[in-house]
Amino acid sequence: MRRDADTKQKRGSATAGANGLVEEAALLRVLSDPTRLRLAVALSRNGETCVCTLAEALAEPEYKISRHLAVMRSAGLVVTRRAGTWMYYKLASPGSSFEKCLWRCFHKDLGQQEPIASILRRMKKMNCEERKR
Repeated sequence: MRRDADTKQKRGSATAGANGLVEEAALLRVLSDPTRLRLAVALSRNGETCVCTLAEALAEPEYKISRHLAVMRSAGLVVTRRAGTWMYYKLASPGSSFEKCLWRCFHKDLGQQEPIASILRRMKKMNCEERKR
């Protein structure tokens, strides 16, 4: 996977060459992990979210969620914002029509499925700010 600067430059460009669909396949490889797919769908529905909220909603240790988000970040799928010691994540703007289609699928189709709906319900109940004090 490429680093952020390189990814931003090349993400969304048409894939040329005999192999074709190389970037699309790389994106799908990143999303082939169920935890990363759940994270992508949750972020598409919830918007910018603190890593502690994501960890609790997915019932996974924070370090594990952070590692998955790091993989997604290096692939250019998420962007981060730091607020003190806390990291907030959101889906990156789609860079191609393929990514736009996937983001729409995350938000509309996968976001309606019960496993994701229960994650979103848990996210709405959480107040990460109370834990930070």
